[in-house]
Amino acid sequence: MHSRKGQIDRDFALLFAVMLVIAAGNTALQSVLPALGRSLGVADSAVAAAFSVSALLWVVAAPFWARRADRQGRRAMVLLGIWGFTASILVCGLFLMAGINGWIAPVTAFVFFVGGRLIYGMFGAAAPPAVQAIVAARTSRADRTRALALIGSAFGLGTILGPAFAPYLVLGSVGGVEIGLSGPAFMFALVGAVVGLTVMRLLPVQGMGDPAAKGAANSYPSIGGQSSGAAVTAALADAGEQLGYFDPRIRIWTIIGLVAGHAQAMAGQAIGFLIIDRLALAPSAALEPTGIVLMMGAGAALLVQWGIIPILNLSPRALVLWGSLLAAIGCAWIALANGLYPIATGFALASMGFGFVRPGFTAGASLAVGASAQGSVAGKVTSINGAAFVLGPSIGVAMYELWRPLPYGVAAAALLLLLGYALIQFRRA
Repeated sequence: MHSRKGQIDRDFALLFAVMLVIAAGNTALQSVLPALGRSLGVADSAVAAAFSVSALLWVVAAPFWARRADRQGRRAMVLLGIWGFTASILVCGLFLMAGINGWIAPVTAFVFFVGGRLIYGMFGAAAPPAVQAIVAARTSRADRTRALALIGSAFGLGTILGPAFAPYLVLGSVGGVEIGLSGPAFMFALVGAVVGLTVMRLLPVQGMGDPAAKGAANSYPSIGGQSSGAAVTAALADAGEQLGYFDPRIRIWTIIGLVAGHAQAMAGQAIGFLIIDRLALAPSAALEPTGIVLMMGAGAALLVQWGIIPILNLSPRALVLWGSLLAAIGCAWIALANGLYPIATGFALASMGFGFVRPGFTAGASLAVGASAQGSVAGKVTSINGAAFVLGPSIGVAMYELWRPLPYGVAAAALLLLLGYALIQFRRA
């Protein structure tokens, strides 16, 4: 019995590491890419587009891999996800290094970088649903929700650790070859390879536990994209009533999720460029302050979701209303900020606000329907959260190129309009 429990604990740690590395590596690359793009002379909008195409592929591929996990084998899908991540970030690092050293033209380097991002979007999405299915199969029904929530928290933790470690992974020259800002990609590729080899060696082929257990598609792991818990609900819910995105019962929550999600994606993607320009920094000198700002934002959002919300026990409506107001104030603050600490404070306020809105949107949509539609609604919530990071980053950076405060001013205005819309709709309801 003790040996069996020890194996389950070891497997859980392995699966947690897979989720953590996939999220941390992606957000680490996001945090250094503004500086990398500036170093290579690539347009800011092209940098944002590289992550938009990756997010688009993830949104499309994630449900496909979730359905395929039971047919192809859950362990195989976990390995496909971690090796897809590793191959992706290695390709990104190699071609960024080639561009930094002048071996190929910057535009060529960035085209191949986008190719690496496509690998991540296509295959990285295979791991999370398979991880969920394995955890669900090896836990009792009473413990399943807690176990899935804990394994899902690896994504949230990764959004903190990725930007936190990235500045320390920038390397100098090795044998006359400048590694520089491509260092984080190589380091996370190494970590991914270690985790992948460990999973291959230690994770047994599935054939035990509850065969009916399943996983669900997860939202794209991105800066500011903390877990909403919808993937856990989708994994636990039985197949039932199918709803459209704008079904009258959830229409208001769909609109809330789309508007707030796009505002959050716009604010998060432009922040690296804003720090470089507002503080007048060389690209290589911007990594540490960027990491500080992103860590403060991620930490503030997690503090809200893991600490403040459970204490205050607010209703979904209150979470949306207060969160929209706080996020609007934070975005407006960033638009006017000129120093590192004002920018960090504004980003933390905005992240706190979004940290209220995301679970409010998730819970509100869930409570709007009966038990038979919970799986469908959870899937819609996950899709909306992921879709926001398809166009949101590109829209935000395109606005930033027009006028630096513009994406934050537009995000603040959209959130205030959303606040007014929600107040009216909630009163009618």
